[in-house]
Amino acid sequence: MRNKTMKAKVLIATVCIAAFASGVCAQQGGTAGQNPTSTKGAVVKGKAPVNKNLLTVKLPKEQEGTLKNGLHVILLESNHMLPIFSMEMVVMSGGFSDPADMRGLANMTALLMREGTAKHNSRELGEALDTIGATFGANSGVSSFTSNITASGLTDNLDQILDLYAEIIRTPKYPTEEVERYKSRTLDSQPQLRANPGFLAQERLAQAIYGTHPASLTFAPPDAIKKITAADLMRFHDQNYVPNNATLYIAGDVTLKQMLPKLEQLFGDWKQGDVKQPTLPPVPTQAETKIHLINRPGSVQTVFQIGSLSLERTSPDYVAMRVMNQILGTGPPSRLFLNIREDKGYTYSVGSTFNAGKYPGLFIAQSPVRTDVTEGTIREFMNEFKRIRDEKVTVTELDNAKHAIIGNFALSLENPTGRLNNIIQQRMYGLPANYWDTYPQKVQAITAEDVQRVAQKYVDINHMQIVAVGDASKTREVLAKFGSVQEYDGDGKPVRTASAGGQ
Repeated sequence: MRNKTMKAKVLIATVCIAAFASGVCAQQGGTAGQNPTSTKGAVVKGKAPVNKNLLTVKLPKEQEGTLKNGLHVILLESNHMLPIFSMEMVVMSGGFSDPADMRGLANMTALLMREGTAKHNSRELGEALDTIGATFGANSGVSSFTSNITASGLTDNLDQILDLYAEIIRTPKYPTEEVERYKSRTLDSQPQLRANPGFLAQERLAQAIYGTHPASLTFAPPDAIKKITAADLMRFHDQNYVPNNATLYIAGDVTLKQMLPKLEQLFGDWKQGDVKQPTLPPVPTQAETKIHLINRPGSVQTVFQIGSLSLERTSPDYVAMRVMNQILGTGPPSRLFLNIREDKGYTYSVGSTFNAGKYPGLFIAQSPVRTDVTEGTIREFMNEFKRIRDEKVTVTELDNAKHAIIGNFALSLENPTGRLNNIIQQRMYGLPANYWDTYPQKVQAITAEDVQRVAQKYVDINHMQIVAVGDASKTREVLAKFGSVQEYDGDGKPVRTASAGGQ
């Protein structure tokens, strides 16, 4: 009977955690590459209005505490109707803290944390987590300021999960055999990775815009991966995974009064350290528009990624940029979708997105199209970029975009993890304490003039970098009509340059 009860609770946790994740995803900006059902010929008869009460929400406030060793704890207490919780420790050292010759060290340090600790090997940890229906994850990007360690599960298993969580964070051992196995898998996957046109386009676009800036790196170089040893991972961990360099965020069916004594017991003797934070150079001045053609002989598609610098997360233009991108390239109602997919039929997926962090991120529009419509596609991208810059968006477009953003924000408030993600953003970027309380009002206040202003600033057609991955023999002359073409092979090495032919 007890086993059946446990299985039922684990099933509930799995469903609820999945719902949490969907809420977080719903709150993010628009992404390209979606595969929605066609809307051609559809007529919108009406739309659900934004509840006026939502424009003046008063969100539950987080509670805070600090352990004796300086570890800061931020907890968002739920309504206790669901017996689940989630945690995320944010360590303020990520890929940007990597030594120059070991890019990927922070990421490997995070990913291999659960491959063995002072008490358990990898198999034992996996079995222990699975038995109680807990999740655990850790990651850090090569172009990131942070490493993030997450866990979630049933509150009935709170003590066991906390024990394993603290053990993995504090005492990873990085067994040499596990490190070498990971390196071998990663290096063996490189040919397959470089056969992916999306990867090639992403890599080249970042390099084209960021140049030698550390943000230009999207994946760890093979030479760096080969060089990293288990001793390097332990050294990075010991130097950076310290309580005064981390914040623990918790959400769910728990209280601060309940958690602090448990955390003090598990983390209280964790020693502080002297952590050196990285200093990034300025983002380089943007180059004039150029075509970057990556040759994939025999390809039947041209994969486009077209982009320019966007903005920092703290920019006052951020909300207007969300609205602008919603209109331009997010989902079936967007201009790029309606033009390039629905009207022209050039592709199945098309859209735009942007990212923003502690340094200017990227605005990116992207789509895979048939080789024979390469010229038409790039013309339509440019037409839509110019249109949103040169003309004010319609009242209907503006209203629909704001409805969508506010509605997705409301969905994110349905679960503690979505709200906790908001708190992490607010703390990470030093946003005002009432930022999310007033977020719907900020969105609602955006005007057509605001949309045009940010489009003119960040959809920068004079410095747009255009990456096309496809058969160069069939596309180089077409692409040269739009600007200077630099050609590359599949390893990212330049092979030839073609002059612009003019539009």
